[in-house]
Amino acid sequence: MEMTKFFMMVVFLGTIMLWIMMPTRTYKNKWQPYMRLKFGASTYFGATGTTLFMYMFPMILVACLGCVYLHFKKRKSPHHIDREIKGGVWSALRKPMLVKGPLGIVSVTEIMFLAMFVALLLWSFITYLRNKFATITPQSAAADGQYLWQAKLESAALRIGFIGNICLAFLFLPVARGSSLLPAVGLTSESSIKYHIWLGHMVIAIFTAHGLCYIIYWVSVHEISQMLMWDTKDISNLAGEISLVAGLVMWATTYPAVRRRFFEVFFYTHYLYIVFMLFFVFHVGISYTFISFPGFYIFMVDRFLRFLQSRDNIRLLSARILPSDTIELTFSKNPRLVYSPTSILFVNIPSISRLQWHPFTITSSSNLEAEKLSVVIKSEGKWSTKLYQRLSSSHQIDRLAVSIEGPYGPASTDFFRHEALVMVSGGSGITPFISVIRDMIATSQNQKCKIPKITLICAFKNSSEISMLHLVLPLSGLQTELSSDINIKFEAFITREKEPRSEATTEQIKTLWFKPSLSDQPISAILGPNSWLWLGGILSSSFLIFMIIIGIISRYYIYPIDHNTYKIYSWTSESIIYILVICVSIMATSSAAMFWNKKKYGNNVETKQVQNVELPSTTSSPTSCGYNSMREIESSPQESLVQRTSLHYGERPNLTKLLLGVEGSSVGVLVCGPKKMRQKVAKICSTGLAKNLHFESISFSW
Repeated sequence: MEMTKFFMMVVFLGTIMLWIMMPTRTYKNKWQPYMRLKFGASTYFGATGTTLFMYMFPMILVACLGCVYLHFKKRKSPHHIDREIKGGVWSALRKPMLVKGPLGIVSVTEIMFLAMFVALLLWSFITYLRNKFATITPQSAAADGQYLWQAKLESAALRIGFIGNICLAFLFLPVARGSSLLPAVGLTSESSIKYHIWLGHMVIAIFTAHGLCYIIYWVSVHEISQMLMWDTKDISNLAGEISLVAGLVMWATTYPAVRRRFFEVFFYTHYLYIVFMLFFVFHVGISYTFISFPGFYIFMVDRFLRFLQSRDNIRLLSARILPSDTIELTFSKNPRLVYSPTSILFVNIPSISRLQWHPFTITSSSNLEAEKLSVVIKSEGKWSTKLYQRLSSSHQIDRLAVSIEGPYGPASTDFFRHEALVMVSGGSGITPFISVIRDMIATSQNQKCKIPKITLICAFKNSSEISMLHLVLPLSGLQTELSSDINIKFEAFITREKEPRSEATTEQIKTLWFKPSLSDQPISAILGPNSWLWLGGILSSSFLIFMIIIGIISRYYIYPIDHNTYKIYSWTSESIIYILVICVSIMATSSAAMFWNKKKYGNNVETKQVQNVELPSTTSSPTSCGYNSMREIESSPQESLVQRTSLHYGERPNLTKLLLGVEGSSVGVLVCGPKKMRQKVAKICSTGLAKNLHFESISFSW
């Protein structure tokens, strides 16, 4: 397993070395001619072979190796525990370095990698300009009918485009949710969204500068008509402008003021990434595209697998409606599906919106509830408000059509390496921690290992939101009291009320049960229990099929036209052929893998779960399914939780006092809530007031 990871790093660093050397004379005069002779002289791939094998193939290989690494890591004991070592370099690198600012909460490691990436961009740009400007003289510019500054401006504009390609090469990797590259290095799709945002700003800013420089140049040399040029044998300016406009529209809707107030506008305009990438390929040609295309290829595989999974209707078992405008949806789950705490699930409800998908944190534990999966939805936006109103106002809903994508989460969690865990939440921010607590309850029942001391600090606006604490235990409850091995306490703060209300909020919790349907299916891993190996197989086989088909087309169709008839084959036509073959290869291999796994692992489970659906008991629901029930939580585990809860009215949590007062040589600190709360917790952990506090770099906010 370690050898696989080492080989991954070697191949990836080799690719980075190519990026570093690309602007140099050594690359242009020695490396590039050799690579073209080695890979570009073939009649099967032509000039495209150089970039295909030197840039595309290594990244696909890294992704496949990541799948192998994660497969064997998954087979390792899930509760292998390595206690946090006091101090140390690794602990220091994980501490937050920046708390406030445009980058958000950023660790020392993230700052280091960001600095190295910016250094790569500056190195490439400066080296490109220095080498090219050395060849531009007043005489050479005059020979081309240009002033010296015009020649340098044209050269600089082209090199700015080269720099944008470096950012584009990494742009889609953070949003490939099911990719192996993120979990292989300990990241999740949610925590990596900020990298996609950083890269997106860089890409559009650099490409905008690239386009503006060319427009200024064309105006200065009186060739503004070049803006409308679509050359089928060279760079197509018009295609580049269409790509840039699509990118600018996406960019304009990403700013917080637009995204928060008009989420639908942001969501729908982001589909312009298809136009952006398609016309980018037409702009530079498929041969050059393969330099920055590997990340998008991995994203395409992930996106099509998500499309296949979203076609199924998922079996929704129940909805627990809380007085705090919150709903817990419980789905049927394939017992073979295992996920880590803090994982997320994307949910689509066609009756509310066919196009909108929203991510929600999973509150259940696959170790505690083998055949059920739950998410909590807080009524805060238009979509969630419509869902809450529909379920809370109706008494007879037999079925609600739901589609999902996921779950997505960390390959493994290392919460057990700490002696104590402190989880700080605000409002609905408690939901990620519910899955952590449930997972530890399951571990205490099934495994003989020491459970960290757990402190949950939660701030609510109103006392009605206290009902969210009841979600710590699943709807079906536990058979016995909480284990005495679990040292857990809740510190709940109700900020807008100075004293408890007279009414009992627990009596307002309502459960709505749904009738099962043969057309609905349990949530399953799209590629079965060995999903990482299957994903590696899809990546490798689709790429191999693509090369075989393209090799045949090039050898017997494109090559004869280029060399026998001495006509240059159209760049646009060649790009369309390549894109179509890529899409067909990905669709064929992904569909075959999905259908094979579904046939082997899905059908028996679906039939069994429909035949053995648990009818709710009279203590928690009415005698027939489809009716609401008022559910009083009066079980031993719930009573045990109540005893461990301290309520504080009319005050906010003193986070400094609470965090510094936690005992233990290693204290893991998680936070999910408003921006100011996250910043304050990160600041406390980074100041060094308590060396035992370790801020966990996990993001719960999209």
